[in-house]
Amino acid sequence: MKLQSSLAIGGWSLVSTAVIRQWLATLRCRADYGDRTVDPVHPEFRGAKIYIFWHENILFPLFLRGHCNISMLLSRHTDADILARVAGMMGFGSVRGSSFHGGSAALRELASRAETGSLTMTPDGPRGPRRRLAAGCVFLASSLGIPLVAMGFGYDRPWRAGTWDRFAIPRPASRGRAVVSRAIQIPPELDREGLEWHRAGVERVLNYLSDDAERWAVAGGSRPGDCVVRPQVSRVAHRTAALPGPRGVLLEEECARLGLTDAALGNQPAAERRTA
Repeated sequence: MKLQSSLAIGGWSLVSTAVIRQWLATLRCRADYGDRTVDPVHPEFRGAKIYIFWHENILFPLFLRGHCNISMLLSRHTDADILARVAGMMGFGSVRGSSFHGGSAALRELASRAETGSLTMTPDGPRGPRRRLAAGCVFLASSLGIPLVAMGFGYDRPWRAGTWDRFAIPRPASRGRAVVSRAIQIPPELDREGLEWHRAGVERVLNYLSDDAERWAVAGGSRPGDCVVRPQVSRVAHRTAALPGPRGVLLEEECARLGLTDAALGNQPAAERRTA
């Protein structure tokens, strides 16, 4: 049954927020960053970012990085009404709509928010297919000149909902792991070929990071240079997101760091080879 009234939506949002906070507080979370300064709580964080992760893992960043000057792109569908309320209670802004329609009000609002803060979205949401990256985040990064940060999340043998995304519900007191890319720059004014090449490459990176985080969560232990992560309010993001930040690395550089070969990624478009 869908909730229609504002009172019912508000009540379920309050309950959901409390449950998320109490439930995920039992997790033991660690993160492996390609560059720690992409984290909005890091003292050297500079410049807005577009953070992307798969829809099934939305609980992880929702719990850990509220009040970090990040706005979340959510569907206008009524199914997202409670999520929008929960995101606000957890410390996220929200923009309702699509990232891919250039003339839309959502795109204008995202551009406005990006002038002073970061953005986040689930590029396979709101209805899938699961772990298939829609081009909207690549288009947005190219249009706004803001780098993408891909975030893979995993839990130790989570419960899975029977939904299109196999939504992950972590077991209490289990392990949570995050593997995070460096900031990835997307060239401006991409043509159709360039947009698809970057879409496929970013999808491959995000799937690799997600699979890696899941394996790490099951195996346990720590990694060289990793760190414990807990819910943390950013002391810098509200003033530094508007400052010029690092442009980020090229997609092929991040793929090389992760061991994703050129053959697996595919040939780079000729226009991009000329401008790289």
